[in-house]
Amino acid sequence: MSDHAVTHNEKTNYLNHGKGIWSWMTTLDHKRIGLMYLFTILVFFLIGGIFSLLVRLELFTPGKTIMDAASFNQAFTYHGSIMVFMVIIPLVPGALGNLVLPIMLGAKDVAFPRLNLASYYIFLAGALIAASTLFLNGVDTGWTFYTPYSIRTGTSAIFVLFGAFVMGFAGIFTGINFIVTIHKLRAPGLTWGRLPLFVWASYATSVLQVLATPVLAITLFLLMFERLTGIGIFDPNIGGDPILFQHFFWFYSHPAVYIMILPAMGIISEVIPVFSRKPIFGYKAMAVAIFGIAIVAFVVWAHHMYTSGQSELANFVFSLITMFVAVPTGIKVFSWIATMYKGTIHFKTPMLYAFSFLWVFTVGGLTGVILAALATNIHFHDTYFVVAHFHFTMVGGTLMGFMAGLHYWFPKFVGKMYPEGPAKISCVLIFLGFNVTFVPQFILGSQGMPRRYYDYLPHFTTLNQISTVGSFMIAAGFFYAAYYLIKAICCGEKASANPWRGLTLEWQTSSPPPHENFHEIPVVTEGPYEYKGDKV
Repeated sequence: MSDHAVTHNEKTNYLNHGKGIWSWMTTLDHKRIGLMYLFTILVFFLIGGIFSLLVRLELFTPGKTIMDAASFNQAFTYHGSIMVFMVIIPLVPGALGNLVLPIMLGAKDVAFPRLNLASYYIFLAGALIAASTLFLNGVDTGWTFYTPYSIRTGTSAIFVLFGAFVMGFAGIFTGINFIVTIHKLRAPGLTWGRLPLFVWASYATSVLQVLATPVLAITLFLLMFERLTGIGIFDPNIGGDPILFQHFFWFYSHPAVYIMILPAMGIISEVIPVFSRKPIFGYKAMAVAIFGIAIVAFVVWAHHMYTSGQSELANFVFSLITMFVAVPTGIKVFSWIATMYKGTIHFKTPMLYAFSFLWVFTVGGLTGVILAALATNIHFHDTYFVVAHFHFTMVGGTLMGFMAGLHYWFPKFVGKMYPEGPAKISCVLIFLGFNVTFVPQFILGSQGMPRRYYDYLPHFTTLNQISTVGSFMIAAGFFYAAYYLIKAICCGEKASANPWRGLTLEWQTSSPPPHENFHEIPVVTEGPYEYKGDKV
């Protein structure tokens, strides 16, 4: 790219291409839609985080601390529902995926720009419908909406169910859009064997969204239908089967686990080669492992139901299949470590978050093997061990991956550099706070403390207090990150087109990118990770 072209792009980029709020509300630019997703999701992340702090404050001491039992049930329901359906699932695909994916492909936009904008407004509408219950009767079912309680409760469960039902369509539309974009809009020379691993991860995630989300939609629709009509589907008092709900719910929700984590794995697969100055180790095996994880995700759902009364044979089969998840996951972890081996590692903030991801996700994966084994699962089922495992795998893994991606692509889409010192401090604070919060919960669970309980025995007090302190460390880390990133947007140092010396296509255009991404369609002549020593 010539200097003249860069100067032109600096004056006319996607941020200033149109003026006024209306130009943003009606935009078809995938980058602007990605930013709107990002802002909306971060608002809900703040709300869900506040509820988590309220839950931890209440659990600081046995008995009542700051709220009664009914309020506690609502607080952890909102925390779980908001974080799962409004933050973790849409975070990377909706925000970073929209920002980065088309540019990585050398495309000018996604395949269906209007559908992309519609998916954002559908997501926003569903989220607002669910959040409106905060001002009605609330909801106290837990984020899983287990029947028959979710049918009989007097709270506004039906609004949350309908909100989640609506948000599911946003995920389906985004998945369809990404699949078609990857198939049809790749730049010349960008063969399947040259796709960046973030694109592979986004592709697998999109397949999961398109295939699994309709099952959740049907389940939630049936639940609303039963609640409104009194026709027995899931409630045993009127001829329904609550175990049927669990099968439906977990058939979606276990693939949803990988809708959360696969995009984060894709981000880590971009960050580690760039900051190790080495090609990714075992590129083809990594791409295959992504789809291996996605395939296994569809056949392990009943490991959530060992205690539901299903047959011993079913328990054995689902336990065995669940352990197979360790194979493609182990391939990925080995590849990341092998990529760093003898590399020229640059300890920038995205790389620190990648290291954090490796620790957090590995601990989550190892404890997942413990929960996959039938004998140990019976002991740990519905204890804080499961809470800690879930947060290490999904929340810690996804959020660490997201923060790595946010810092990695921040200069590209904002055109400014953030300060490395504060960013590293924030990363350390979040990482330490996360471990201080959830490692004690492994111990609490192994000692038998049940999850979702408002009260607990006095000998659990110390570990609960340590966990609560850790939660505020996490909050401090995220607030500090928000502070320096907002400050960088306002008055940060100007970013070059390629500050990290990355080799994928998004680094071949200006920072911020122009409205059309590229003035000329790029032609790809080599793979995305062709580092030769420390020189690019």
